[in-house]
Amino acid sequence: MKIVAVIPSRYESSRFPGKPLAEICGKPMVWWVYQQVKKIPEIDEIYVATDSDRIEAVCAEYDIPVVMTSDRHPTHVHRIHEVSQKIEADYYLVVCGDEPLIEPDTIRRALPDEADISASDKMYVGGLCRYFTEPSEVMDPANIKIVTNDKDECILLSRSPVPFPYKTVLFKYKKVVGVECYDKRALDFFVSTEKGPLEQIEDVTLQRFLENLIHIKYRLVDSVSLSVDTPRDLEKVRKIMEEKQK
Repeated sequence: MKIVAVIPSRYESSRFPGKPLAEICGKPMVWWVYQQVKKIPEIDEIYVATDSDRIEAVCAEYDIPVVMTSDRHPTHVHRIHEVSQKIEADYYLVVCGDEPLIEPDTIRRALPDEADISASDKMYVGGLCRYFTEPSEVMDPANIKIVTNDKDECILLSRSPVPFPYKTVLFKYKKVVGVECYDKRALDFFVSTEKGPLEQIEDVTLQRFLENLIHIKYRLVDSVSLSVDTPRDLEKVRKIMEEKQK
């Protein structure tokens, strides 16, 4: 079984242009993500997927393999699909290029287990989630909220706080972590399927699978990872990294 890890990295981010190349303790952020993925023994190959010549050039300086992709992809899943057309694998493990603090053991949880692999008649879509640690995180629409059942299958994805605390407050909100895993069938399905009404309304990419009754396996992890969405997040990550270096 071949597993390829892909780190999608865009330079032209609307909220934080140039984010993958942001400096953290003397190295670009994408380098830190690559180093974490390299520690996972199940990974056969690792590639940064980008449409930016600047990111490609920096990756070349650090001997990081790159797959150049189109600059017209509407979602990161389309970018991963293009990689799957160039690099053959059984599974594509996707680690967002803005997760420099994520631990290798956390990333591994998104990989399929034996039961998933044996279910060869079903496409595989996997991901990770964690509990929110601060109330302000729950209200931030940039954080995708998730509800799962007792089989770790996703029931709801939303930018709104779900579930709504109508009858009880005795639960914890969960958020999506920036790690995903697909087989080729799932990627082919995604790019050949129209965006549904819920995806259009909330702009939550993986809603496309749920709207077509395709299960997404989301495993709960105890992660302190902080995704870098804004320059303010970058300052937090720099302080954490500086402490680790000491």
